[in-house]
Amino acid sequence: MKVHLLRCLVNPATLSGIILFTASCFMVTDQPHLLMLTAAQLILVPVMLLQILELSRLHRIIIWIAMLSVFLLQFVSLSGGKLLLSFIYVSFTLLVAANGLKRFSRRGFTNLAEISIDVGLMYLFIGGLWFFAYINGVDTGFNPLITWLTAIHFHYSAFLLPISLGLFGRMHGSTLYRWIVPVILAGPMLVAIGITFWPILEVLSVLLYILAIYSLIGLSFRTRFASRLQAFLIRISYSALGVTILFSMLYALNSAFGYWYVSIEFMLLFHGLVNCIFFGLACVIGWAASPPASKQETWTFPVSRIKGRCEWSGKKHPGLVDNLKDFVDVDSLPHSIVHFYEHTEEYQLTASVKWAAWFMPLALCFKLISRRMQQLNLPLSSKRTEMTGEILQVDPDMDGREHPRVWVRKVKHSTVFAAIYSRHETNGRTFMNIALPLPHSSMVGILQLKELNGSLILSSEGEGDPGVYLAGGDSLLKLPLSEHFLIRETSRGSLAASHNMKIFGMHFLNIEYLIHRKI
Repeated sequence: MKVHLLRCLVNPATLSGIILFTASCFMVTDQPHLLMLTAAQLILVPVMLLQILELSRLHRIIIWIAMLSVFLLQFVSLSGGKLLLSFIYVSFTLLVAANGLKRFSRRGFTNLAEISIDVGLMYLFIGGLWFFAYINGVDTGFNPLITWLTAIHFHYSAFLLPISLGLFGRMHGSTLYRWIVPVILAGPMLVAIGITFWPILEVLSVLLYILAIYSLIGLSFRTRFASRLQAFLIRISYSALGVTILFSMLYALNSAFGYWYVSIEFMLLFHGLVNCIFFGLACVIGWAASPPASKQETWTFPVSRIKGRCEWSGKKHPGLVDNLKDFVDVDSLPHSIVHFYEHTEEYQLTASVKWAAWFMPLALCFKLISRRMQQLNLPLSSKRTEMTGEILQVDPDMDGREHPRVWVRKVKHSTVFAAIYSRHETNGRTFMNIALPLPHSSMVGILQLKELNGSLILSSEGEGDPGVYLAGGDSLLKLPLSEHFLIRETSRGSLAASHNMKIFGMHFLNIEYLIHRKI
């Protein structure tokens, strides 16, 4: 632990930041409160980046140049010089945000701890923009002090806190933690919107933020850390937020209702100083003592290389799978379910599509796109209609997966789905690997199969591979979508299937199928 702490704190970038900040303390004498943002830019941000990103030599040089530009702004008076130096810093924050977006694109909507870190990295760019506006006197609609406070807000509350929360999440993953993260991640934007447009929203968001912060404090005292030093510093860090957020609440009440509970001078001295030292510094040193490793797993399953709209051709194939027993124990399943998957061409489908009322406006907009793509082109009406189609073999060299075949389903002459079915195995379990080609990308559904009371369930929910992904280039982004199929026998030779989909855990689509064997 001591070795890692020394390596993180005693390195060229960190030492340069400390030296530049010390020099800044002697230069900024008329407005010492400005040093709170300088401390974040020269010390806290670089040290935190060293812990969470794999930085090349070029990246370290860029960090050093950004730190130097912040330092030189202390005594450069020419507008051209300020513009150049502040542009260098905002470009640096853009690079950090790009790394956050890159991290997210490799993983998507999974692993809340890593998402928190990603969002923190992306928020820094907003802080950089507000800093640029302050330095160059850009009219933001607020006085210069509020512009500066917004910049510091996005360096501390929107950068340091989400990253600290993400590192904490690598050690703790309770249900309460999964509630805290969205509230804290949304907090900086809600507060900023409230300050700008609606003070009551600022009060409400701060109230929710307070609840999340105090819940986080409680979790920190129930979590086992790598060392006593780390436990002490992280708990001090979160507890400091618990104190300063109360004064933020009083200040928000003043903005909303006109009562002067806390002055801006007090907020600058007390609130700013406590956040800088007891939150920011304690947070950075605490995690530098022993940063927890990421628990994110790397997906290794094959992904279809076919993208875009295709004109399907090839030999006909009888079914979606060759042997259903490769996926699930078929001994407890009715023969008709097994036969349907292995001889799909022998069955006729009718479907009733039901969109959730809240999602219908989005479905209407998407229909304009899906009709042109001839993909995911579902009817808007819930009227039961026949789906026709065929299953064709796909060249495995073109697709890149094992024994691919495409199931093209149509309503009248319009293609509804063109899904390429394949399979893969992970840790001894076989999953259904389905790709829906999209422009320059594909949507990938990894489904696990199980038997339940004589019915077959296919689900994208579960640990490991199952999920709905967007594949494009080298990226595989897990989407906040889930799908669940339930297939049961209704009578000899007849089946019923229910396909339910959710987004962010909210139901938005149901498709009810009736499946009959052709006569």
